Order: sequence, then C-alpha cells, then structure tokens
Amino acid sequence: MENPFESAKKQLTLATPPLKKYYDKKTLSREIQILKTPKRMIEGKIKVKMDDGTFKSFKAFRSQHNNNRGPYKGGVRFHPQVSESEVKALSLWMSIKCAVADIPYGGAKGGVKVDPKSLSKREIKRLSQGYAEFIAPFIGPHVDIPAPDVNTDSQIMSYMLGAYEKHAGKRSPAAFTGKSIKEGGSLGRTEATGQGGLYVLESYFKSKREDLKNKKIAVQGIGNVGYWFSFLAQKKGAKIVAISDSSGAVFDDKGIIPLKILNLKNKYSKISNFPKKLGYSIITNNNLFCLPVDVLVPAALENSINAKNAQNIKAKVVLELANGPTTPDAEKILNKKGVDIIPDVLANSGGVTVSYFEWLQNLKKEKWTKKEVNEKLQRKLSRAFADIEKFKKENSLTYRQAAYALAIKKIIDAS
Repeated sequence: MENPFESAKKQLTLATPPLKKYYDKKTLSREIQILKTPKRMIEGKIKVKMDDGTFKSFKAFRSQHNNNRGPYKGGVRFHPQVSESEVKALSLWMSIKCAVADIPYGGAKGGVKVDPKSLSKREIKRLSQGYAEFIAPFIGPHVDIPAPDVNTDSQIMSYMLGAYEKHAGKRSPAAFTGKSIKEGGSLGRTEATGQGGLYVLESYFKSKREDLKNKKIAVQGIGNVGYWFSFLAQKKGAKIVAISDSSGAVFDDKGIIPLKILNLKNKYSKISNFPKKLGYSIITNNNLFCLPVDVLVPAALENSINAKNAQNIKAKVVLELANGPTTPDAEKILNKKGVDIIPDVLANSGGVTVSYFEWLQNLKKEKWTKKEVNEKLQRKLSRAFADIEKFKKENSLTYRQAAYALAIKKIIDAS
C-alpha cells in the first residue's frame, strides 16, 4: 500500500501543468516544493493515567501544513493506524479543500495512535485532555483550530477545549469547532457534509441544464454523510435506488426511503440481517457500484472505486463524499468512459465550511439560524463549483485537475 503522503505529493505534481501559464518554471517549482512539506510537524508521546492507576504512553501528532490563507484547520483522529505520514497527507489535503471552498484557512490534521475501543470513558477523557495540553502551545483561535475526525466527537472537543482554556487562562470557544450547540457549536453542522454534497450536485446538473428531480442515485454508506445526503436529495425529488452499509445494500429501482432504511438498520443491526418479509432486494456493495444509475455516491471508505470495479460502473457521475474513494487507476478508466468525477475536495467540503461558520459565530458572539447557515453554505459551494467549472473548461481539465490547480494557485498567490 502506497504511503499516503507520497500519494498526496504526487497529486500536487500532477496538478501543476495548467499553472505553467501563470508562473515561471523556477517560481512554480519552488512553490510546489514548499507545499510538499508541512510548515510544522508536532510529534511526541503523551502519558495517560489508566483506571488501574498505571500510566500508558501514546504517540501523538499534529501536522500544520500551510497557513498562507489563514489559520491552520483540521480534525483530530483517535485510531490505531494514525501515523506521521497519514497526518501529513491529510493536512495537505485540508489545505487544498479549504482553498477549493474559498475558506480563509490553511490545512492541519492531528491524531493519536490508539484503539479507543480499548479505553474506558474516563480514559478517553484523560487522553483527550492530554492531547489538548500537548498541542496547546501551537494552537489557538487565530493560529490553528482543531475539530472532530475519526473516533472523536463534540464531547471530545469539549474535553479538549476545557484543557486548552485552562492552559490559556481564559474562555476561548473559537479555539475548537465541532462542539455541541450548548458549547457554541453551529446549527446545521451534523448534516453539513451531506447537505454540501447535495448543493454541489445541484450546481453540477444546473451547469448541464438538467434537474436533480427523478435522477437515480446509488449511495455507498449509510453513515452520517451518506444518510443525510440521501435524505436531503430525496426531499429534492431525486430517486435513491440503493443505499448500503458494510454488510450489503438495499436496492429498489422504484426508490427507497432513507429514513426507513436507517430505522430498520438500527433495529436489525445491519442491512444483511433484513428479513425477506420486508420485501427488500439485498445486494452486495460490489453490485451497488454496477447499477445503471445517474449518480454513484461513494460515502464510506477510501479506495472503494478501484481498477477491479471501475470498468463495470454505469453511472454518468461520481460524487465523492468519502475521502479518497477513487484510486488513480480507477480514475483513468472512468475518465476514458466519460464519467464525470466530482472530487472529494469539493464534494465533501460542506463540513469544514460549516466549521468555519461556527468559528465566525464564536468570534462575533453570534448565533445563526439553520436557515442562515444553509443559505451561506449553498452560496459558498455554488460559487466554488462555478469557479472550478470555468477553470476546467478554459484549460480542458477534469474536475479534480481543475479543483487542485485552482486551489494551488490560490495558496501560492496568498504567499
């Protein structure tokens, strides 16, 4: 498996050809080299007191990639696979994503190498506080603003914020985002990534002079992002014909009701357990990818669309709501087939955009309604799509190439 940071650097190199008309060779080469290295890498070990009174050390990281356009921004994950290479890659991608959505942030990412399932709630709390103390000298509302990521949530942000405020000696709600509403979190944040994906897809069809109504959509993943996208797309008249979890997918060409499927999944624990009497057709995730739909939405794991299944994809559009769901080999196959891939750095940027709105509300001591949040999100992502569409046409690029090149240009121009 390729080192994730090496993959991220390759993507930077591949995005440079369209930028040659804006910069001389020496300047472009220098700027790309700068983007291939985080500005600061914080790593070390944090000691946490276990419930039995012993102490255990955990590897901890924070990569601050680039702050040309504003403070660093990025999540914190608790996972056994967390590594220096992973957080470096994710921080680079966050720089790109913030520039794509035109948010005045740079990219960061942090994490602790730990299996959170092996810890008690009290140990998780102490780990969260320990991590916040570890990064406290390097973060702050105008320096670096962490947020939740894999295996972290609003409760963990609350623990981290408390530890940071103790270090800073003052209240500082804008130092973290993804907080609970009670602690200054934003309305609309829960569904923001799915909602943002829908706004981007609507912009795409508008650019083709088409409508989302009655478009057939298959969604891989019924987690937070996949569920909210499906729920909101159906409300707009799209036809969700399949949705899956890791065990399998529910399929009905006439359309399914996402809320009903979510409730059944909660009842039966997984889709493959649905009894036959419910009347649903249960197919594999592989079969979901091969359905003759208008839009395929990978909203689960990275590398879901690969060289093995890309040839069988019949969708006209792939909307990447997961991070890195399409491998480079699969992308080549889909490009040859004329499939439009709306890249993750644009399609799933609704989450970080609403995190930015949370930060603004905290700084201004304001509280926006969900309607205000969604209206601002729609304007932001519709404009981002329009900019990428224009750049794509002017330079005969794919959506991914256009998104990356335009983001890199914004970062370089802000230096």
